Amino acid sequence: MAFPDKPAAYLLGSNGHSLWTVTGPVHAVAYSASPGSYILTGSSDRSIRLYNPFPSTTIPGIRPQAKPSVPQGRLIQTYAAHGYEVLSLDVAADNERFVSAGGDRSVFLWDVSAAVTTRRFGGNAQGHSARINCVSFAGDGDSLVVSGGFDTTVRIWDTKSGSFKPIQVLGDARDAITSLAVRGPEVVAGSVDGRVRSYDVRMGRCTTDVLGVSVTSLSLTKDGRAMLVGTLDSKLRMMDRDNGTCLRAYSDPALKNEELRVQSLLGGGEKYVIAGDEMTGEADNTDGDGRIWAWDLLSGELVARVKVPWGPQGFDQRKKVIGRDGKEKKRSNVTSCLAWREKGWGDQFCVGGTSGVVTVFGAL
Repeated sequence: MAFPDKPAAYLLGSNGHSLWTVTGPVHAVAYSASPGSYILTGSSDRSIRLYNPFPSTTIPGIRPQAKPSVPQGRLIQTYAAHGYEVLSLDVAADNERFVSAGGDRSVFLWDVSAAVTTRRFGGNAQGHSARINCVSFAGDGDSLVVSGGFDTTVRIWDTKSGSFKPIQVLGDARDAITSLAVRGPEVVAGSVDGRVRSYDVRMGRCTTDVLGVSVTSLSLTKDGRAMLVGTLDSKLRMMDRDNGTCLRAYSDPALKNEELRVQSLLGGGEKYVIAGDEMTGEADNTDGDGRIWAWDLLSGELVARVKVPWGPQGFDQRKKVIGRDGKEKKRSNVTSCLAWREKGWGDQFCVGGTSGVVTVFGAL
């Protein structure tokens, strides 16, 4: 497949009744489980939103507008329980539950159809003591939840138990946990301390890969033998998990990831490596639009540098920010979160960031 580089839909914080309503940066995006027909977004406004990116019918009672060149997805449901920004999401394989986490220091387990939380993990002496950066389902039947936080710990929670304590705490990291990947009994955690730790929970074994620079993102290949690691030196590395060697590095002189937690992942059936961009100090980016990058996984050659607009044509909710010098500060659409349909094997992906608009690329 050719890399999908044209916007196919936009997801805004509206339901068709009030166009162009966006409320803060988007920090997390996730597709529903197979066939991946829906997209969840988590935002700085403390809300989680469920969208149908390509609705096939009109909204009853609403006069259709002139057909836009790029359609807007339909907001299906808004989930409100967080008291702080939402930083991470994961959807269960049965599509009946999802988990969310962020500044609350608690993991929220949701019932999708009822739009309520059924469990909350943490928020007490047994939980995380600072914000939670990443969360993922694990175990048979998604019976476990794994969370990693600013407090340097990874905690494993049992969704079927009535206990308020985690069943395991992994405390080897010396700085914040930024990213997680789960595969069978393995929990892989990336940290600001420049290390990726792979835990075999059943065997009680930990293997450490030293990157030497803060880790911001993790993505495992389907066979689990290699992992894509994003780091704060504006590079991505494909690491061999058997011997710890770097198989391939991906970078570009114009790619910037030096300060923020910017996501990267594998897509197109493991044909592509894609990454967001924090867009710091870009003199040539006068319109403030975002960027995503795509490389051929095997050759390491750059195959696409894709512009991510602030939103649909005619949309502009960029608030002016005035600095101490009285001049308007330059704004950039930092593209910080990504998700690829069918866990990297589908025909579309989406990207979110500081514009507050999620842009979908690929097939309708």
